[in-house]
Amino acid sequence: MHFLSSLILLPVLASTQLTSCTSTGRRLCSLDSLSHTLSSINNSLSHNATLLSVTPVPLNGSYGDNFTTPGLPPGFSSGLPELCALEVKVTSSESSSYIFSLFLPSKWNSRFLTVGGAGLAGFINYQDMGANAHYGFATMSTDNGHRSAPLDASWTYQAPEKQRDWGWRAMHGSVELSKQLIKSYYGQDIQYSYYTGCSTGGRQGLKEAQVDETSFDGMLIGAAAWWPSHGFPWFTKISKDYYPVSDPKSIPANIFSTVVAQTVMEQCDGVDGVQDGIISSPEKCNPDFQVLSCDKPGANSSACLTPLQLETLAKIYADYYVGSDFVQPGFELSSELGWSTSLFSGTPVAFGLDYMRYAVFEDLNWPLESYNDSVFEYVKSLPLMPELDADQFDMSPYRDQGGKIVMFHGVSDPLIVTRGSSYFYEQVQEATGQSQAITDWFRLFFIPGMSHCFGTPAGVDAPWHINGGGQNGFIGSDVYSVPGFQDPKHDALLALMDWVEAGKAVDQLIATTWHDSFNPSSGVLKQRPLCPYPKKAAYDGVGDVNEAQSWKCE
Repeated sequence: MHFLSSLILLPVLASTQLTSCTSTGRRLCSLDSLSHTLSSINNSLSHNATLLSVTPVPLNGSYGDNFTTPGLPPGFSSGLPELCALEVKVTSSESSSYIFSLFLPSKWNSRFLTVGGAGLAGFINYQDMGANAHYGFATMSTDNGHRSAPLDASWTYQAPEKQRDWGWRAMHGSVELSKQLIKSYYGQDIQYSYYTGCSTGGRQGLKEAQVDETSFDGMLIGAAAWWPSHGFPWFTKISKDYYPVSDPKSIPANIFSTVVAQTVMEQCDGVDGVQDGIISSPEKCNPDFQVLSCDKPGANSSACLTPLQLETLAKIYADYYVGSDFVQPGFELSSELGWSTSLFSGTPVAFGLDYMRYAVFEDLNWPLESYNDSVFEYVKSLPLMPELDADQFDMSPYRDQGGKIVMFHGVSDPLIVTRGSSYFYEQVQEATGQSQAITDWFRLFFIPGMSHCFGTPAGVDAPWHINGGGQNGFIGSDVYSVPGFQDPKHDALLALMDWVEAGKAVDQLIATTWHDSFNPSSGVLKQRPLCPYPKKAAYDGVGDVNEAQSWKCE
């Protein structure tokens, strides 16, 4: 490894040596030239690979897919640096193949960055590729072996090879072949390799580091859906606990975002010492939901819960066990504002019931009411599940080759359970032993008030932006870093690089939000430090609660 004496930014990365291909890039960026490069690699991956297209992209040009996948931001990047865009198809079995795209900037920082996907989706993440090309990275994304929206499980039907691609094979092959193409294109070795992704994208990064500890030097992992064998049954169970909406046990969806969320805020906001509309310490709160009981004298019948509905609510928060087998933590207090769209929108969660129908039982009429604990045992036993789960907790091989992890998770995440990240962290800590402190190479940051991967509910307005995977997707196709704060204090990717290359551990990150949460030009509304778990940000009792300097990690 080559350590930097200092690292400040792209403008920070401009302080490092950039390899310029401006004079030769147009000649190299051609189908003939790169087809020859691909064939010269001469291994099993390249023998099964086809170069689909090569496109020179001018300075401030655009590239990507004009089709917008439902549930995702627009599939293109604009305002790009000058670069060469490649599309490569790799046949992975007789019934499967995957595509990856590679951006090769003319001014290269000698680094490679892989970006992750989302949900069950199959798509090229051109947005994150383009955003991070501004730093000078060669960037890559894979479609995971299919094309679909995040909530579409239909592609899994009788398709175990496609599931293997989604689980690990597409990412692993794309990383390996991309590295070889990059080295040949620039004529020099990659100095450092990085990864960034959230949700399924978080799982993909962890899985790849468990498959091959040499793939990445540093990973920025958000809200990782790392345990599919547990997550698919868990979502199915939660749906069964709630549906059908006509059942007396079911809670009107609007009650979650109004009555329940308000009750949690009233009882839990102040336990962290500050009444600021942001719940920072839900683990210290035990709300009394009996205040919502319809059995109370004078209860408002349109804003109360029956005994059956209170039981349903308790199940959403409860940890799920099958016998002594821990399946999944329950949802966190403060996540309620997102439940009506992510969990209880009127149809069972696709990550549960649809996966059971298409992938597990291959019966499109399999009824939700058939779910019971034995289904979890069956799913967990399927031979395919180890290829999807990123649960190899002994990550000492990755640690021992110098790898670093910065992980983050929104405390108010209404989709991927927040405490799944602390559980993963603690399992890794236990599995890797006491010979080296886990904080030497792995740090976890919780973001109070943040939803799934990005954003914050209206009225909460919590600081959330740290340049995590996908965080710029709904801000703009030409946005990168943390707008207005392109430095390692605010940008988690730059902080990770500082840790990997300069040995500067990430002791805190400053999260940002704006008056209009997705419009930086509206002006900064709040900033707050995030602290490595188990530390928390504590208010000094004097300064402006909306300013980062009024808080410290302790």
